[in-house]
Amino acid sequence: MASIELRNIRKAFGVVEVIKGVDLQVRSGEFMVFVGPSGCGKSTLLRLICGLEDITSGEMLFDGQVVNALAPSKRGIAMVFQSYALYPHMTVYDNMAFGLTLEKGKGRDEIRQRVERAADMLQIRPYLDRLPKQLSGGQRQRVAIGRAITRDPRVFLFDEPLSNLDAALRVATRIEIAKLHEEMSNVTMIYVTHDQVEAMTLADRICVLRDGRIEQVGTPMELYERPDSMFVAGFIGSPKMNFLSGELAAPFGASTVGIRGEHLVIKPSEGLWSGKVIHTENLGADSYVYLEMGTEEPVVVRLDGTTTYRSGDTVHISPIDGKIHRFDGAGKPIR
Repeated sequence: MASIELRNIRKAFGVVEVIKGVDLQVRSGEFMVFVGPSGCGKSTLLRLICGLEDITSGEMLFDGQVVNALAPSKRGIAMVFQSYALYPHMTVYDNMAFGLTLEKGKGRDEIRQRVERAADMLQIRPYLDRLPKQLSGGQRQRVAIGRAITRDPRVFLFDEPLSNLDAALRVATRIEIAKLHEEMSNVTMIYVTHDQVEAMTLADRICVLRDGRIEQVGTPMELYERPDSMFVAGFIGSPKMNFLSGELAAPFGASTVGIRGEHLVIKPSEGLWSGKVIHTENLGADSYVYLEMGTEEPVVVRLDGTTTYRSGDTVHISPIDGKIHRFDGAGKPIR
């Protein structure tokens, strides 16, 4: 395994700076997830760690050694891409073995053992003789992961590996990646996604990026319960946090208050606020009620089970004690 340290890392393409002074430590054996909206710099940062892009300034260290000038092949890294990047004319076995065949000193028996071990880990041994076109998207992604495993890397890098899969396959493959982390706990993993659900369910710690800078680093629950900005509060959690400002926030002595949908209660009569139902979603185990309250976006109340509220109904809501997040005019928390 390897620890990774980024010291004031910057990356510019011409006059456009896309990574703007990132300082970060990834611990040995940690599963770190980079998350943020499109264009925030998360994939570029991953490519800098891998060595596929040159660092404009700053230092990148692996286990205390500066690797800025070290070739990707010398960093002990294996990368899994969004597009799978499999050779279409090669069988699954040959795709997984290809990197090993290029290494000196690797005999056929050792290569086969590594491939079969990775195939067993990912439950793809029955497909070793197939071509990629004969596999589903989820199976192809597991082959791409298996190819990385065979190289016995110190660091795994995942660049939005589930983006091309449908919803059911994303869940299944996410579980496979979580199991992989448990079985390979000695390998450091860095995972890039724009999906905060993936971040929350996979990460030991999450690094939230915005416009080439780090907004906050912490465990999933630290970010969920104690966000360092309105941006993090609105990005982490599904549905996103509700924000109330002006007169709606006045009782709490803040420019803006944030309340998650599951922390709002519908009252039978008087509540702290009232709103008109504009939409409901019954999902079975829970339901969402969307309210028009004069806010920039509808306020969402998350309820257990199904709901009988309909568009046009007026409802009264109040927050659960202790579940209010207060923010100042700059979007920073008031604690």
